[in-house]
Amino acid sequence: MTNDAGGFGMAGPPPPGYSPPGYAPPGYQQGYPPPGFAPPGYPPAGYPPPGYGPPPGYPPPGYGPPGYQPPALKPGVIPLRPLSLSEIFNGAVAYIRSNPKATLGLTAVVVVATQLIALILSVGPLAVAGELDPTRAGEDVSIGVLLGSSASSLIGAIAALLSSFVLSGMLTVVVGRAVFGAGITIGEAWQRLRGRLWALIGFSVAQLAVFILLTAILWAIPIGIGYAAGVAAGILVGIPILILWIAGGLYLWISLSFTPAILVLERLGIVAAVQRSFQLVKRDFWRVLGIRLLAYIVVQVVAGALALPFSLGGQLLLMAASSTMVILISLVLVTIGGAIAQIITAPFDAGVVVLQYTDRRIRGEAFDLVLQTGASYGPAASPDSTDHLWLTRQP
Repeated sequence: MTNDAGGFGMAGPPPPGYSPPGYAPPGYQQGYPPPGFAPPGYPPAGYPPPGYGPPPGYPPPGYGPPGYQPPALKPGVIPLRPLSLSEIFNGAVAYIRSNPKATLGLTAVVVVATQLIALILSVGPLAVAGELDPTRAGEDVSIGVLLGSSASSLIGAIAALLSSFVLSGMLTVVVGRAVFGAGITIGEAWQRLRGRLWALIGFSVAQLAVFILLTAILWAIPIGIGYAAGVAAGILVGIPILILWIAGGLYLWISLSFTPAILVLERLGIVAAVQRSFQLVKRDFWRVLGIRLLAYIVVQVVAGALALPFSLGGQLLLMAASSTMVILISLVLVTIGGAIAQIITAPFDAGVVVLQYTDRRIRGEAFDLVLQTGASYGPAASPDSTDHLWLTRQP
């Protein structure tokens, strides 16, 4: 048969699924897409309809994936949250780089002056008396010269001790400002430390006196037993006392390590600062001990590497010295090496202590919330506007 267009029609029924031109396929409903496609206005399969929230597992707007936490506020050298070991060490380096004049410059002035005074006081009497060469050769030196040299060396040691207190306190002030990203000059650091200097010196002298007293008492026991019952008995008693002395000294060193920072930043009295240092350390003693020991090892390795060339050169000159002038040059060379090592490592060590103290307050007292209030002041705030945040309320 023919169709209207003059062609031949399809013989028999159409094949399954066939639809004539212009007609929808079987099962198709007007206004709906083919099977497997979402209707108009609806998201693809697996997504909830409009008004029913985001797809499964997708975080709400403004949040990251599951477990994600936004980065902590970091106005200065550390983020204002509990710190890791790397963040403490990086912060101790960052505050030096952010304010080299008040860290390396200050340390250089104090260390060079102290080392120069100590060298003059220790070597000067022997050089003036012309007995520096006999001392090197192992010959006898008059008692008067020896007493004068010993007294001068003692004065030099005291001067070095006092200068270390001043340097530690001023660097503590610098770190306290660097936490908020604020700078400080050497004069401003001195002004802030000046009122706390005597408390810092008093604590340091008392700490040294207690250590000497406890050492004398402990070692008097095996020495007395050795005289009374023999050397073997003294050694037998002395071994456990030696272990006790090392363990006790280490415990006191760590437990009191935050006291200088508390004296300067919290402005407490000596007794209150000591008690507070013990309270902060005892909650996490082993972590504080581990970080302090690691920092001590780093400081000693770096200091030794820096001082080694100067020390080696000084020793070689001293062995080949044939005059007082060459001996003085060798001693000056060794002193220069020690000064350079101290200039580089002292700010880092002070920074580690203060940042450890800050970390302990954050972990034990939610101190990061207090620090964040200071960070909210913004960069236009006065640098000293955050100093009061370190204070603690005392009854």
